Order: sequence, then structure tokens, then C-alpha cells
Amino acid sequence: KKGLLERLGNEPIICAEGFLFEAERRGYMSSGEFVPKIALENPEALRNIHLDFQHAGSDVVVAFTYNGHREKMRVINEEHLLEPLNRAALQIAKRVSQEVDSGEQNLIAGNVSGTHVWDPDDEKSKEEVRSMFREMIQWAKEEGADYIIGETFYFANEAYVALEEIKKSELPAVLTISPMAENIMRDGISIIDTCKELEQRGADVVGMNCFRG
Repeated sequence: KKGLLERLGNEPIICAEGFLFEAERRGYMSSGEFVPKIALENPEALRNIHLDFQHAGSDVVVAFTYNGHREKMRVINEEHLLEPLNRAALQIAKRVSQEVDSGEQNLIAGNVSGTHVWDPDDEKSKEEVRSMFREMIQWAKEEGADYIIGETFYFANEAYVALEEIKKSELPAVLTISPMAENIMRDGISIIDTCKELEQRGADVVGMNCFRG
């Protein structure tokens, strides 16, 4: 099948997300830590969400690993489920990507997101975040992701680190930032400068999501 960049060179690509709130709306997640355990506890429900988004026109099946990083799993005392959760979500996405009625298979996207533990004044936290991204990206590549989405970053420098780790995987990189009400990231870098820097560092697609996307 054609990859992300080849497709973007010829046509628009629709990528539906919003799994967290849709899963909550359907009763499979509750507010709080919002860890995507649905991939392990209710895999058929997650598959149905993907199928509904696919039916609505999405060209991409995004593995629901948003918030499925080591720190979140540690908070709920289930760090041992980290890799099984990630791989299960990726495998579900892969199966759904192949269930198209006609034409080419959907693309599969791996996903990493802002961690809520990034501290610009703490080098240890930065290395921990980098390690979280690295392992999730590696699992995504091993399970057959066509590209990686890094999303919902409040700190520009956390987004840069995510991009660095995605680039190491040699998969295409889509980076979206999430500034709040101000037109500035939490580490003082403007939205425009953040996007320009991401592009210059090698991001294939740059944008905004959630609060401003």
C-alpha cells in the first residue's frame, strides 16, 4: 500500500481521532487518569470505535495508545501491563486497517502524547520522557505502524524530543501541539516558532490538536 507521504503528495488524508472521549461516552472509560485499558479489557468495543470512524471516512486507523505510557501505568499500579496494552492497541488498529470494503487498506498510525511529567528544569524528567517515547515508538514500529503521531504537547521542547525519537525509527512523523488560551507554549516559545522548528527538525506534518486544533 502507498505510505503517508506518497498519499499526501496526491490527495488529502482524513485521520479521525478522539478515542478517549468516545470510549468514555460509550461507557468503557471513566474520568480520571484516562488510561486506555479498553484495548485489553474490551478489545471488541475498541474495534467497533475504529470501525465507526473508518465508516465515517477516516483513511487512518490510529492505535489508541494515547496516555498509554509508562508514567500513567505507574500511577495506577499497572506498569506491568504497559507493553501488552500498547501491542494490543496496535494489533487491533492493524486488523481494522485491513477491513476496508474496497480500495486500498487504511494506514496505521502509532501514537505518543504529552506526558504531564515533563519538567523543563529537571534533566532526569526529560530523560524519563524520552525513554517513554522511545519504547512506545519501537513497539509501534514492530507491530507495523506506517507512521507515528506525536500529539497534545504543551511544551515545545517535549514535542522536539518526541520528534527526535520518531525520526530515529525512520517512520514518517506527524506532530501536533496543544497551546492553551495564549498563543505560546508553556516553555515560552510561540506557536509559529514551535511549528517552524518542528518542520526544520524533520517533521513531515505539523499542526495543532485538542484545545486549538
